[in-house]
Amino acid sequence: MSRRESPILVVSGMSGAGKSTALRALEDIGYEAVDNLPLPLLPMVAQLHDRIAEPLAIGIDIRTRGFSVDELLLALDQIETDTGTRPQLVFLDCDDDALVRRFTETRRRHPLAADRPAADGIALERALIGPLRQRAQDVIDTTVLAPGEFRRLMQELVEVKDGRSLLTVTVLSFSFRQGLPREADLVFDVRFLRNPYYDLALRAFDGRNAGVAAHIQEDPDFGPFFANFKQLLTPLLPRYQEEGKSYLTIAFGCTGGKHRSVFLAEQTAAWLNSQGWGAGIHHRELKDNRPARARAAQDKAGGLS
Repeated sequence: MSRRESPILVVSGMSGAGKSTALRALEDIGYEAVDNLPLPLLPMVAQLHDRIAEPLAIGIDIRTRGFSVDELLLALDQIETDTGTRPQLVFLDCDDDALVRRFTETRRRHPLAADRPAADGIALERALIGPLRQRAQDVIDTTVLAPGEFRRLMQELVEVKDGRSLLTVTVLSFSFRQGLPREADLVFDVRFLRNPYYDLALRAFDGRNAGVAAHIQEDPDFGPFFANFKQLLTPLLPRYQEEGKSYLTIAFGCTGGKHRSVFLAEQTAAWLNSQGWGAGIHHRELKDNRPARARAAQDKAGGLS
């Protein structure tokens, strides 16, 4: 990852406008996040960042030790001079009434209003940091944003250079006899499909075996079920991502967790990967958890007898 691909974001703005939420959203897509970094350390941290590949997000507002708008702007200029990287300044704003309501609901004091109403501190802060808002490359008003929408906006603000999805999808196979997996978000019972267990020639194999796969696919209900399943999932995944969901586990269960559930998990993971979702896979009841492609590659290389 080049210097240009490892940006420095400075997240600032009004107290209570959502800086912590913004930093967590950036962490979820691979940023190193540092909150309330003392201003004198800002150029030093930026120089250290220049030696590594990870992008960096720094949260700074009036709670930061030694905070000064002029000093912050000078530090940003120094970073650009020293590293050749221009920090991206993101300013988070919010209506005064909404800020007062947030401080009231959380029972927190405004940093500039320890002994007076929050509205007084908000007015003073807005006057102090006005030049910072004018300098910012991006201004986000969080007044009416739901948390999920705010997270999505922050993540869309930066480019994910490696093309990975912001939603981590895992496909899981399991046995109902061993209980439901607690981590599952969506559970599908595939015990209605033809069971290879009752074919003695197939019983010893699992759902990654070609013969077992053919046996299940010959079930006249498999094709319609899998087509309907994909039709159901296709619109759900973007919506989960838009709402800020970071992890999604799709689980398939059958009686023993060896044949039908394993086959469906393999098929689903392959389809999701072909759609660009980068799904992982885990077979809870199998000792060998590798997907079929990984097993075949190692077998071909002589890794298994």
